[in-house]
Amino acid sequence: MTKKSKYIWSEKAKSLAKELHNEISLDNNNWHKFRGNKQRRSAELIISALSQLINNGEELEIQNLLNQAILWINEEIKDTGCKSH
Repeated sequence: MTKKSKYIWSEKAKSLAKELHNEISLDNNNWHKFRGNKQRRSAELIISALSQLINNGEELEIQNLLNQAILWINEEIKDTGCKSH
């Protein structure tokens, strides 16, 4: 990490990205409600990519998250459901 990239994002920006990521991410409480919702799934992937970008994540992983978000938006992938139900 270069000195310039270390200081490109404020602590507030990092904190806000983390807070939004925590709010949007699917968890045990809302998984069944939102698992097939393309807007929710793509938003979760996009904020994950943004969080990684702000925190100097790997570019390939950021691209993969964004590409998967686009697949959800275009309905090219869907949740396959829970095999245990």
